[in-house]
Amino acid sequence: MRKVRIGIIGAGRIGKLHAENLVRNGQVQIAGIADPFAAQMEEWAAKLGISKVISEPLELIQDPEVDAIFICSPTTTHAQLIIEAAKAKKHIFCEKPVSFDPEQTREALRVVEAAGVKFQTGFNRRFDRNFKHVAQAIRAGKIGDTHIVKITSRDPDAPPKPYILHSGGLFMDMSIHDFDMARYLTGAEVEEVYVQGAVLVDPVFEECGDIDTALVTLKFSNGALGVIDNSRRAVYGYDQRVEVFGSGGAISVQNEFPNSAELMTSEGIYRDKPHYFFLDRYNQAYVEETNQFIECILEDKPVAVNGYDGLAAELIARACDKSYRERRPVKLSEL
Repeated sequence: MRKVRIGIIGAGRIGKLHAENLVRNGQVQIAGIADPFAAQMEEWAAKLGISKVISEPLELIQDPEVDAIFICSPTTTHAQLIIEAAKAKKHIFCEKPVSFDPEQTREALRVVEAAGVKFQTGFNRRFDRNFKHVAQAIRAGKIGDTHIVKITSRDPDAPPKPYILHSGGLFMDMSIHDFDMARYLTGAEVEEVYVQGAVLVDPVFEECGDIDTALVTLKFSNGALGVIDNSRRAVYGYDQRVEVFGSGGAISVQNEFPNSAELMTSEGIYRDKPHYFFLDRYNQAYVEETNQFIECILEDKPVAVNGYDGLAAELIARACDKSYRERRPVKLSEL
């Protein structure tokens, strides 16, 4: 059986997650990992059977034994790494966002297209079985024409200040998943956004020039309307819900819980809080997105989430930031 030989750049939280998922795929061999703190990664890598741990990403990209590169390093490094990997004829999986600058993203994608390699953006939520079911039901016409999309996405707690400073802001770091989900569910492009935002969770966001709470309204190319609500802190856990309302009905996804047991007594009805962290809530989705990427390489099929999807979500994030700062509706055509 042919195996896809993978090089992973960046062994932080998400890089380690992908490595640990990929080693369980019988069609994958992890050829190496590149990280600035390579010496600190050797013991962890050895437990996974990965012998090559280096600090220089270009060495991994140029390795003839590597078929595909997973880019899990900081966002500011993505565009150049994509360009180098594409020139080396490596297939590419890149975590979101592709970059903080749409022009950098466009340039990187031009090089990818010219090289003829596969490129997948890491929007893992598309691979969640519940959201996938919603999208399939909409495509099958089960709720008629889509009229309203509601997405709730709230983190269990705020990230630390160093993370906030380099995150790209609420829209580019957090809401970008919801922008992609909105496009995925409706099958339509976002034409206009309007944002109300505030700092209600922690004043550190204001110190960083960011916000922690937002309401985003969307107008889609098919006439549908959308609303996304975001918060950096939901004290009860990771809050991830979707409802799509149409001319023929509605379909929704509620939160997932560690178990479905309910305790009913004379004092009330109780159940567990939702999963607390995104790694718990979307664990299987992360597995599925990488498995499908490997399948696309082996079977020469189009990827499920391409570079254009990454760019489209970035542009929506930029429009939202502009709307918040200028306090007006912003058309995507302005960008």
